[in-house]
Amino acid sequence: MGWQCTGLSWPDDGPVLGWRRSDGTGRGRASVLAYGKELGFRAEGERHCAGARGNPCPLVAVVPARSTGARCPECARLDRAHSVAADTIADDPRTYRVYLAWFGPGMVKVGITAEARGAARLREQGAVVFSWLGRGPLMAARRTEELLRSVLGVPDRIPYARKRAVRGELPTVAERVAEVEGLYGRAAALGGSGWPEALERLPFEAVDHAGVFGLDGVGAAARVVTGLVDGGVVAGRLVAAAGPDLHLATAADGVVVLDTRLITGWVLVGADARAGVSVPVVAAGVGGVQDGLF
Repeated sequence: MGWQCTGLSWPDDGPVLGWRRSDGTGRGRASVLAYGKELGFRAEGERHCAGARGNPCPLVAVVPARSTGARCPECARLDRAHSVAADTIADDPRTYRVYLAWFGPGMVKVGITAEARGAARLREQGAVVFSWLGRGPLMAARRTEELLRSVLGVPDRIPYARKRAVRGELPTVAERVAEVEGLYGRAAALGGSGWPEALERLPFEAVDHAGVFGLDGVGAAARVVTGLVDGGVVAGRLVAAAGPDLHLATAADGVVVLDTRLITGWVLVGADARAGVSVPVVAAGVGGVQDGLF
């Protein structure tokens, strides 16, 4: 019996890795991550489906090492069947917020998140800067999202590899805030051009996550992990984290990025943080793993 990683989460005070027992028994646990600390683990056996909505996979299905979803087809369908992002819950009574998120020069998107979640969704996506735009019922938030897409050409998705590629060379705080503020002004100027009456406009207030992510002065990554293998090791000193990514400084390969969506479903054991990386990697900027994080 070992421990399986359940992924990286982003509470207000920084990144946390979640864990559960591979046999599904007992309580889970969490590892609070700190920049500058060493981190190392080794994969064992095969990668199994992570299940859906907190429930284990009834088939204990083996899933591909390079999949960021970490779910078998049946569990993936169940997960999407209860997903706001997939537009499968039209009658959700919760209050939602519309946001503008900046990931790099020319990369600003519109999105929605449940108000009760705060800014966790923005940190999970790796948004370097964001501002709220409005709040209201789910369908009003959806209509506002569509309004910005159709009238202003603002996307609701940006390929994750593009977000990762620009993190090492970010412009100044003032420059990135100005880009979000400019789009906010254009959105606010729409006025009666279809803005839902049920959506309350929120004032512009930029939140910059570069410090929370530890990106200041880290520089560009050299390698990106494309998947684990039985016996493969990923180890180094944690220098930054953003979205699902951990940026690990290694002696042999420079800064290596590990997308933690690739480690869910594996049984992991501790490894010497000086061991470096012995799993498949590619040069940063050339892809190698699936996208899928908005």
